[in-house]
Amino acid sequence: MKDKKDALLLLGCPQVPVQTGIALYLMHGLRKHGVVPVVAGNPAARMLIEVSDPLHHYVGEMIDLDTCIADLAEKRRVFSYYIVFVHNDAGVSYAATVQAITGKTVVALVYGEHFQEVAGTINFPCEKVTAKAVHNPMPMKKKIDEVLPWLVSNL
Repeated sequence: MKDKKDALLLLGCPQVPVQTGIALYLMHGLRKHGVVPVVAGNPAARMLIEVSDPLHHYVGEMIDLDTCIADLAEKRRVFSYYIVFVHNDAGVSYAATVQAITGKTVVALVYGEHFQEVAGTINFPCEKVTAKAVHNPMPMKKKIDEVLPWLVSNL
């Protein structure tokens, strides 16, 4: 059993403007709770994080999304927490995949213009954190502030 806690933050396509800002804010919060954030995403999502946090004050390791899924499936990687950013059907599919292959609780951060409809398509066990956050990150920031202490204490 590892001593350090870590969290996988699985980022989707950075089509919705708030994703990078919310991801960095969440990484900051996780670090304050002693949790090391590991980011998995497509090249564009990872590059936005890299440009925004070049000295890795917030982000820990960054890995390719497909490599991450393969590593989870083959049990080469295990994380303390699984947090998936969801703003479309692909995000729902990734969250379902992570939950199915790990058997662990997944936290789905559901945001975007149609967050309620997207959240309604989630039909697998997970914790949903939802907010209409497209350009303004504050609705999701407030939700993260509410749930982060619970998340790191209970999952």
